[in-house]
Amino acid sequence: MSETYQPDGTALPTGARSSHAETPAETHAGAPGSHGGAGGSGGRGDGGPPARLTVRDLTVRFAGLTALDAVGFTVEPGSVHAVIGPNGAGKSTCFNVLSGVYRATSGSVRFGDAELTVLPPHRIAALGVARTFQNIALSPRLPVRDNLMLGRHRLTRAGFLSCGLRLPSARREAARHGERVEEIAAFVGLTGLLATPVGLLPYGVQKRVELARALCMEPRLLLLDEPVAGMTGGERRDMAGLIAAVRESLGISILLVEHDMGMVMRLADTVTVLDFGRRIAHGPPEEVQSDPGVVRAYLGTAGPDETADRNGTVDLPGEADGEGAP
Repeated sequence: MSETYQPDGTALPTGARSSHAETPAETHAGAPGSHGGAGGSGGRGDGGPPARLTVRDLTVRFAGLTALDAVGFTVEPGSVHAVIGPNGAGKSTCFNVLSGVYRATSGSVRFGDAELTVLPPHRIAALGVARTFQNIALSPRLPVRDNLMLGRHRLTRAGFLSCGLRLPSARREAARHGERVEEIAAFVGLTGLLATPVGLLPYGVQKRVELARALCMEPRLLLLDEPVAGMTGGERRDMAGLIAAVRESLGISILLVEHDMGMVMRLADTVTVLDFGRRIAHGPPEEVQSDPGVVRAYLGTAGPDETADRNGTVDLPGEADGEGAP
């Protein structure tokens, strides 16, 4: 890249040098209908409007294998953007680059003014980017409350010594975080389970705990990696409704990877389709659904037995059953 970046991922002004990494400012969390986070500008989670995520010519190679090939898309502020495709299309690789787990071979990922490809995961999280995972990544022996408190870590300013000595400032901060955790638990429907060890909860409820933990980070961009994978029909509908509420009530931008096409077509404003690491379609759900390249990627070459509705669209896998309806 031709630009030079500071430790927070923002472009360094010409002739200037960064002397230290910027520390996000402490922010008091708001009501369930609002969200606060780390201070700053551009893509930072400062409680302002969500920033635009722009992915340009993103390429990732592993020992000669191209997992992503010049992929590009834009997540508009406050929107739900879905990335779909068959298994092995590169969806999770894309998520891992956005969250700093993988390094891009080339290309750019900008969140507001910040260039994410030069940042480690903890710096990306400090900008207000949170994610969930395909496989549940919770602490099963800890109660729900403690798992949610882990999401408050990036917003905690009290040091080891002040916490160990239980200084008044540390106690006040812990109380504020505890109140915010209870608000988010109520929003997600977990109030009565805060004292329950996560490992004792049903799978579908554990997925909600993971979403709640991500919300506890006060994100401006939420990355959801197959949030309804393995759920029953009823659990899928509940999760779809919850995701819609997150977008409508909290105003958080959402980037969604999901195989349940019924859910994707109902929730997403824009859909990007990947196949073998390349973008093959992009646009509103109704256009993507009828795109010949998308149909071929999911169902193979169209033949005389292919069933299409009067608009020429084809039910993609997971859509005809309607399980993803909010």
